[in-house]
Amino acid sequence: MKKKADKISNKSAGMRMDEAPYSLFKCAHLNSQEIKKRSAVLQNPVKQIVVDDKTTVADMVEAMAGMSIQARNIGLCAQVLKNIYQDKKRPTVFLGLAGPLIAAGLRKVIRDLIVAGAVDVVVSTGAIIYQDIYAALGFDHYKGNPQANDDNLYDLKIDRIYDTYLDETMVWQADRFCAMVADGMIPGNYSSRAYLELVADQLKDEESILYQCRKLGVPVFVPALNDSSIGIGLTEHRVRCRRDGREGVAIDSIRDNEEIVQIVVKSPKTAAFYVAGGVPKNYINDSIVMGYLYGLERGHDYALQITTAVTQDGGLSSSTLKEACSWGKIDKQAKSAMAWVEPSVALPLLAGYVFGKKLTANRSRLQFKWDGAELKWLKKI
Repeated sequence: MKKKADKISNKSAGMRMDEAPYSLFKCAHLNSQEIKKRSAVLQNPVKQIVVDDKTTVADMVEAMAGMSIQARNIGLCAQVLKNIYQDKKRPTVFLGLAGPLIAAGLRKVIRDLIVAGAVDVVVSTGAIIYQDIYAALGFDHYKGNPQANDDNLYDLKIDRIYDTYLDETMVWQADRFCAMVADGMIPGNYSSRAYLELVADQLKDEESILYQCRKLGVPVFVPALNDSSIGIGLTEHRVRCRRDGREGVAIDSIRDNEEIVQIVVKSPKTAAFYVAGGVPKNYINDSIVMGYLYGLERGHDYALQITTAVTQDGGLSSSTLKEACSWGKIDKQAKSAMAWVEPSVALPLLAGYVFGKKLTANRSRLQFKWDGAELKWLKKI
C-alpha cells in the first residue's frame, strides 16, 4: 500500500493529501492490466446528437447509433438493415407484422417498403391485412379518444382500436367481401397465401399492401387468418355452404408452414424484420427450425425487432433475438438488434433510413413459382 501511496503522492506533487483528485485514490488499487482494460471499456464516448434544419430522417437515425438508451437501439437496427441490403448474397427478407399498425397510420409506410423492394415475404396477423382490405374498399379509420364512452360507441355502431375508430357498418361490408371471394373459389384447402392472392385480385387500390404484394409477386402469409375479421367472413362462407349442402373453402395453416419453409431452404440467406411480435414472429422463426425437413440447419443471418413487449413475462413477442439463438432460429453469428420503441414511432424512422440512404435502389426482386403448395423455384429477376 505504501508504494501505491508514494505513486499517488508523486502524481500529486505540490498538492496536499486532502486536495488530491478523488479519482486518483479510487483507481489506486488497479494494477496495470486492469488499467488497460478500464481504458478499453471507456474508449467510446456517447455522442451528442445534432439536429438542425438540414438534418434528414436518415441522417438522424444513423446518428442515433452513437447515442444511448433506445435511440442507440434504433440506430443499431438501421445498421442491421444496411448490412442486409448491402449483402451480395441477397438475403430473403421476411417482414413480420403485428399490432394495430394500419390503425396507427402505417399502411403507406409498409406499402412503400414493399414497392421499394425492401421486403420479399410478408407474414402478418389477420387484423393488419384485414384493415388493409377495409381501407382498399374505400373505408376510413378515424381519429378517436382512448377515454371514449365505449357503451355509447357500441350504440352508434362505432368500433374502437385504442384512439382509432372504425365504422361498424363498413366492417360488416368488408367481412362480407372476404366471404364473397371464398364463394367464388373451388372448394378445398388453401394456404393463406393462395386465398389472399385471390382477394388481392379483387382490389383496385394501388395504396393497398395486398394489392402491391400481388402485383410485385411478394407472397403474403397470415398463419392465424381465422383469428381476425377475415376469419369471420370465411366462417360466414362456411355456414352458408353447410346450409346449402355444399363444400366450402378452408384455410390450412400447416400448408402455410410447408410453403414458408420452402422459401427458407431455397434462399441463400435469410433476414427477419419483426414489427412487434406475436404469431408472425413465431412462424418466421419456426420456418428456420423446420428446415431440417429438407436437410437444412441454419439460423437467420440477420434479424431486427421493434417492440414494446416486456421480456420478464417470458412471452414470445418480447423474447430477445439472443434467446432465439438457443433454438437455432437466429444464427450465432447473425447481425441483430432490438429496439423497445412503439412501432408507430420506430417503423417510420427505420423506413426513412432505408429510403433516405437508397439502400434498395439497385436490389433485384424475387420471383416465386408455385405449383399448389410446392415452390418449384425461387429466383432473382
